Amino acid sequence: GGIFTKAADVGADLVGKVEAHIPEDDPRNPAVIADNVGDNVGDVAGMGADLFESYVGSMISGLTIGYLTLGEAAATVPLAIAGLGVIAAIIGSFFVRLPNEKASPHSAFLKGIIATSIIMIVASYFLIDQMLGDINVFGSLVTGLIAGTLIGEISEYFTGEEHGPVQWVASSAKTGAATNIISGLAVGLQSTSLTVLTVGGAIYITYWLSGLFGIAMAAVGMLSIIGMTLAVDAYGPVADNAGGIAEMCALEPEVRKRTDALDSAGNTTAAMGKGFAICAASLSALMLTSSYTQVVGLSVVDLTKPVVIIGLYIGGMLPYFFSSLSMKAVGEAAFDIVEEVRRQFREIAGIMDGTEEPDYEKCIDISTKSALKKMIAPGVITVAAPLVMGIALGAEALGGMLLGALISGFMLAIMMSNSGGAWDNAKKYIEAGAYGGKGTQVHANAVIGDTVGDPFKDTSGPSMNILINVMALVSLTFAPIFI
Repeated sequence: GGIFTKAADVGADLVGKVEAHIPEDDPRNPAVIADNVGDNVGDVAGMGADLFESYVGSMISGLTIGYLTLGEAAATVPLAIAGLGVIAAIIGSFFVRLPNEKASPHSAFLKGIIATSIIMIVASYFLIDQMLGDINVFGSLVTGLIAGTLIGEISEYFTGEEHGPVQWVASSAKTGAATNIISGLAVGLQSTSLTVLTVGGAIYITYWLSGLFGIAMAAVGMLSIIGMTLAVDAYGPVADNAGGIAEMCALEPEVRKRTDALDSAGNTTAAMGKGFAICAASLSALMLTSSYTQVVGLSVVDLTKPVVIIGLYIGGMLPYFFSSLSMKAVGEAAFDIVEEVRRQFREIAGIMDGTEEPDYEKCIDISTKSALKKMIAPGVITVAAPLVMGIALGAEALGGMLLGALISGFMLAIMMSNSGGAWDNAKKYIEAGAYGGKGTQVHANAVIGDTVGDPFKDTSGPSMNILINVMALVSLTFAPIFI
């Protein structure tokens, strides 16, 4: 999904905005339909699959560790919490309301998330008290819920256009595209600090309360409000496509102004959703790794052993290599899209004056085929790497590799997601009128930064969640052959 949407997005922006100087979502751009379809493929279907994988992973680890540590009753608690989460999200959706037209959509979503979390906290207290009678397990679940909400707000701070980081990225576009890109990278790198401290604090508190089962329950708690979180994340592409329809239908400028405001809020909610998904995936992968160590009988992973160190190094390298493959895939597919769009502008004379319709299907075909072909190598590596490591160097080396991949993948995902979100909203901030608005050199510089950020936040960043979770699941599934 990420390769499809960003190949179309980058291709459409490079030729449409930068070369042809036509607005975003202009129907004269042959890649515009592929771009709009891609928003749904990547940011709705893709994110849904991503969160579902983390959701299932947290269930598996919660069931496994709960059964091994506290018995059969604890193994059923994660399933009961998941059921409560569905009900809480349905009720919480009624709290998503704006008091007036000028209020920020973000405040409405925050109300829904907080309401859903409060309902979950109250209901889960009685459920856990009835099933386990252990207040510490309840404390772990609440810690996970609070951590998830905090992580969303941290992402909102670093990617929201009303905050300092994005405004700084926007101002840096005054001196060129290079400084805009540098400042966006700096914001993404800085954003890892608060996120990691929040996750680290949650792990410490929950382990102190209930051991490994406490960490598993924190992951379950964080993902228990997945219904609300996924809805907030899906809002982004809905608002984006509404703006696209307004542009293609040539509606009055006031409509596009409103959809742009909604789209900007959508970029922030998408960044919040991605931050939440990344942290949920990291906790899920951590607990799957813990389940793996218990299954293979590793009470400790000895960091002084050469095979473990080798595993750590290789595991730490894999997210970077995986990211390079996804970035390269977007670059190559975008190149094909750019060439196709240029060809159509050159050969179909009536496109620019609106007398002839572009061949939209050709760009969709290029994006689809590229996305499917380019996923083969990353998919094989994700499944094969733990199998090769476990068979070649043993269970302990594989444990080291899983930890190395988890740490570097988590950091990369946060950095890329927030850098991409900051570049995107810096561009929106300028388009809203800052530093001269649309059509200026400052805007052109911001568009280049946003184009670089597209595969960061929508392809390589989210793909880290898949990498660390699938590697842990494969290791757990085939654990008996590594002993």
